[in-house]
Amino acid sequence: MTARADTAAYVNLASGESYPLDRPRWRSESGHPLMISPLPGIGRGDIDRSRRSLWRYAAALPLAVRNPVSLGEGMTPLVRRAWRGVQALFKLDYLMPTGSFKDRGASVMISVLRQQGVERVLEDSSGNGGAAIAGYAAAAGIGAKILVPAATQPGKTVQMRAYGAEVELVPGTRQDTAEEALRQAERIFYASHNWQAFFLQGTKTLAYELWEELGFRAPDNVIVPLGAGSNVLGCDIGFCELLRHGEIGRLPRLFGVQPANCASIHASFVRGTDEPVPVAIAPTIAEGTAIAKPVRLREVLGALRRSGGATVTVSEDEIIAAFRELAAAGLYVEPTSAGTAAALSKLVVEGTIRAEETTVLLLTGSGLKATRRIGELLGAG
Repeated sequence: MTARADTAAYVNLASGESYPLDRPRWRSESGHPLMISPLPGIGRGDIDRSRRSLWRYAAALPLAVRNPVSLGEGMTPLVRRAWRGVQALFKLDYLMPTGSFKDRGASVMISVLRQQGVERVLEDSSGNGGAAIAGYAAAAGIGAKILVPAATQPGKTVQMRAYGAEVELVPGTRQDTAEEALRQAERIFYASHNWQAFFLQGTKTLAYELWEELGFRAPDNVIVPLGAGSNVLGCDIGFCELLRHGEIGRLPRLFGVQPANCASIHASFVRGTDEPVPVAIAPTIAEGTAIAKPVRLREVLGALRRSGGATVTVSEDEIIAAFRELAAAGLYVEPTSAGTAAALSKLVVEGTIRAEETTVLLLTGSGLKATRRIGELLGAG
């Protein structure tokens, strides 16, 4: 059985506009981000167990990919650890080929774009997305230009350059970088991990992977770092497909974690609106989630509410304390990822998550990406 349907298309959820999938497209004619129309999902019999990568779930994609660009992404460890008195499952997506969860989206997106004839791509990123797209573009034999904020960790920009990408440092904030990318997208195809619908088709494989790892059942809760929301949306798409297919009986609750210093989605969530809410923005050690104006705000809020989950904010001190505890347990992650553990502590104390529930914490980026920042944090130079 296959999940591919003849009616699958790009869809603008705001207006109902739709477009065929046979040509590269990153936004609607009206300038809105696109999604892939809902798919029926796959069952356990559709998994290609000969593939030790996320491509074992290729049948769940909306079109056939003839020659995937793969570096072995996916199938990352899921380890059980005690966390401040409760047992939790830590999903080690930082053990991806380029060091972050964004390899899921990059592999699928770059595979489709190469198949569609794209020869050069543009991306903007605080680091991990750019590294992933630079790496997979290199593997695909296509060119890549990556725009990053000038303050991005050198460990990330060096990695991009090592893959052969052109890297441009943009003065100002992460939002300034995104706006510069929109200007340059007039000249280079914009393969943004925040805009591209096929990137989300890659991140949805996390849901399928957790389902398979847990004996073909859904966890009760998934706690995810939340910046632009590609992991929240991926989980929503994937688990909704599994629910639609009858493989699970309910959706897991999704909890999106934002630093209190940059909590734009949280502000809209707690106010009960789908519109942006003005918030004060300050620097944060969790730079991977420092997105002031997420382009898919409405969709992310919808995913969180549909799951029965919520947003959680964590302070800089809480992130740092959680980072130290994770490292002491052998889990060396970016501070951005440590926010999930800090959030779990809050959710358990307030009774939102119970000890007997199956709770997965997503660890998204390797600590090796933030060596200088972590060195400063530890007083190690």
